[in-house]
Amino acid sequence: MEAKYWVGVVGAKHAVSGRERGICAFSHGKHQAISRLSPGDRFAFYAPREGYREGDVVQAFVATGTVGDGDPFETDFDGNPAWVRAASYDLETRASVRALLDSLTFVSNPKNWGMAFRRSLFEVTSEDFASIETAMRNTE
Repeated sequence: MEAKYWVGVVGAKHAVSGRERGICAFSHGKHQAISRLSPGDRFAFYAPREGYREGDVVQAFVATGTVGDGDPFETDFDGNPAWVRAASYDLETRASVRALLDSLTFVSNPKNWGMAFRRSLFEVTSEDFASIETAMRNTE
């Protein structure tokens, strides 16, 4: 099965916590969301803020990773129950979304770019994912 590519919208702190624990979660830990991903799928975390709804503005891609083997499982994630999967992380740096707006195909209107990130988890093309990874590597 060919890998899929995903963007998850999270607080930057959430991405750090996931990397430290070797797990990933999406959509506030909902089982339905994590079940959409399969082992080998790649993901990028976009963070609008430090926390999910609070904290300093980030508006950047903050981590990329790969879903590990095994089924989703439920665990405590930062004080809340969440469905997660094992994951390994490749990049953890900040690449501003604004520099990518004209190249990301899932952003249909760069003036209203925030609308593209209203979904908490969405599939993207391999080309979009490569653009995100390149931008993150260039900020390391």
